[in-house]
Amino acid sequence: MPELPEVEVLKRHLASLLPGRVIRQVQVFQAKVIRPHGLVEFDRLLRGARFEQVERRGKYLLFSLRSPGGNPVLLVGHLGMTGRMYLTGRQAGLPDHAVVCMLLDHARLVYEDPRRFGRLSLDSTPLARLGPEPLESQFTARVLQQKLAGSRQAIKVRLMDQQVVAGVGNIYASEALWRAGISPRKAAGRLSGKECQKLWRCLRAVLREAIGWGSTIPLDFAGRERGEKLFYFGVQRAASGYYHERLRVYDRHGQPCRRCGARIRRMEQGGRSTFYCPVCQR
Repeated sequence: MPELPEVEVLKRHLASLLPGRVIRQVQVFQAKVIRPHGLVEFDRLLRGARFEQVERRGKYLLFSLRSPGGNPVLLVGHLGMTGRMYLTGRQAGLPDHAVVCMLLDHARLVYEDPRRFGRLSLDSTPLARLGPEPLESQFTARVLQQKLAGSRQAIKVRLMDQQVVAGVGNIYASEALWRAGISPRKAAGRLSGKECQKLWRCLRAVLREAIGWGSTIPLDFAGRERGEKLFYFGVQRAASGYYHERLRVYDRHGQPCRRCGARIRRMEQGGRSTFYCPVCQR
């Protein structure tokens, strides 16, 4: 599932293309992705609206628009597990897994989602439940410690709770814990102040690094190439800074730890795979 770095990279890409463009027509091919609004209401609220800004909150894309009448409209997108959003020419053929398309001035915004777990709706209520942004100044080591205090959950599971910190998922929770030398099994409430400080620092570092490397990946899906191109899928081997090669523990079961040489192990936590070093993260 795309996490904060992937969504941030995509946000920056779309923010350079969308502002000023007007939605001329809306096509919805999977009604469930726009819930709770219906097709007629969704089209009525978006037709004629102009994109003003593209932002990110956690794993959500936020499209700020202005209606023809001057009213603000907020369109909220979530990529789910396999979603992607991109611009194509208006005459380009629709992809097989397109769920929503918006005809713009001389372009078309496509939301494609093969597994259909994502959302592109006018419902902003999920944003109210999100925790702090890990890269903003308001998120400090003390805030992290307060969020973890008293919790008996394993720190890896707790760190993925979007009410604790927004945008962190399976990949970067594993990577941050490895960097901090903290066992993913340790109860979140048992982390010392020193450990929280180290985890806070490592989490911010790995997210910034991922954004930096991911920004080297082209996100122009309108080209001739087919297939996934977002860097978390690990298929851009020819791209500068191929991020998969920079992962330290995630998806490296059985391979040597890049710090101590011990074999990386895999276990299941909360229905997700956790990768860790049994020596560095005792």
